[in-house]
Amino acid sequence: MTRYRWVTARRAEGFPTTAACRAAGVSRQAFHDWSARGAQGPSPAELAETELVGEIKQIHADSGGAYGSPRVTAELRRRGRRVNHKRVWRLMRANGICGIHKRRKPRWKGSDGVRPAPGDLVRRDLRPGRPDRVWAGDITYIPTAQGWLYLAAVPDVGSRRLIGYSMADYTRAQLAVDALDTAAARSGRTAGVKFHSERGPQYLSGDFASALCRHKIRQSAGWVANCWDNSVTESLFATLKRELVTQTRLATRDQAH
Repeated sequence: MTRYRWVTARRAEGFPTTAACRAAGVSRQAFHDWSARGAQGPSPAELAETELVGEIKQIHADSGGAYGSPRVTAELRRRGRRVNHKRVWRLMRANGICGIHKRRKPRWKGSDGVRPAPGDLVRRDLRPGRPDRVWAGDITYIPTAQGWLYLAAVPDVGSRRLIGYSMADYTRAQLAVDALDTAAARSGRTAGVKFHSERGPQYLSGDFASALCRHKIRQSAGWVANCWDNSVTESLFATLKRELVTQTRLATRDQAH
């Protein structure tokens, strides 16, 4: 169809029909047949497709823009339409109709100078008795229209208070170092504290080890792929996202901060 419309546009500019058809790679007869069909108005099939697109748009709008082609197809069938899911997908794509889909998780970028993981000094003892005995640390991501904002947090395991955090548009070791420095400045009591985290590259970096040494903090790391080893921070992030992040559309990283 696009080629025929191109020929029509060239004819309107004064080019000969034969030359325009040759340039577009279509025959003169095929072009005239297409023009004749257009003069007769849309075919029954084209009218039916236009009606179907209108119904798809209405279902999509009624869902608040959430439905993708599988759920739109299911709703059309519930209404008695016999439609193929591939056809619905094609029409939605051609008309720019898209449902809400799960964001892809960002890929964490490693840090230079990753060291062997330290031992587990905490062993899931999440009741140290008082504050400033065990701190935890982890990094999560917050989606914004501008891109990902990364959050490094340091909760105190004994008091369950968030004592340090930092935010940035990168996941380098400096993000974790800044959160640790903030926690140390707020607490004022760091000697002998155990810092427990997962085995992420930021926490096994040389920069983070230097920061721990500067504050006289002992490092502890949990086992690989075991969320219970850092459940205090995981719980913090879950609450944060449930009560704040998912309740609004964040336009910029500054707004998220």
